Formats: sequence, C-alpha cells, structure tokens
Amino acid sequence: MSDVLQQLATTLAARRQASPDESYVASLHHKGLNKILEKVGEEATEVILAAKDAAAGGDRDAVIGEVADLWFHSMVMLSHLEMDVEDVMQCLSDRFGVSGLDEKAARSN
Repeated sequence: MSDVLQQLATTLAARRQASPDESYVASLHHKGLNKILEKVGEEATEVILAAKDAAAGGDRDAVIGEVADLWFHSMVMLSHLEMDVEDVMQCLSDRFGVSGLDEKAARSN
C-alpha cells in the first residue's frame, strides 16, 4: 500500500477513539455509519460534478480534490466497519491481469 494511504489509515484508526469535539473523524464515528455513508455519497456526487465541469474545460484540480475527499471518507467508512484498507488494495491487486469484462462477468455469477 502506498505510504500516504498507510499513514492515513493509521491516523484514522487513532482518531477513531479521539474526542468528537477535537477530531472531525471522531465526530463522524460518533454520529454513526449513516452519517459516514451520507458523506461518502455526497463526495461521490461532488466527484461526478467536478469531472463533468473538467470535461467541459473547467478546473481539473477540483477533480483531484474531490477524489481525495471521496477516498478519505471511504477510508473513514472502512475504519468504522473495522475493515482494513489493505484488503481493498489487495482486491485491486488481484484484478491485475484479469480482463475487466471477465471480472465483471464473474461477479454476476
């Protein structure tokens, strides 16, 4: 896993137990899974909008920032569910060398 993702995962794990008054991540955990999922959905929508704007000649850096926000909140969700981001990285790694069409067809079965 990249050093940045590993560092972020470690930070998120530590902040999970912090005071909700002192940590944004802790406040999300305190509010519960539904709030975290709301943020993931919100960030996904913002990625879509930023990408559409960039495709029309808009700010390409906005896409990067929104994807970073989506990844961040997705990692908070994984942390809340006590799932390891390394498992996601392994899943992606396992897909190398497999046709996207074949991988998708295998999920349908």
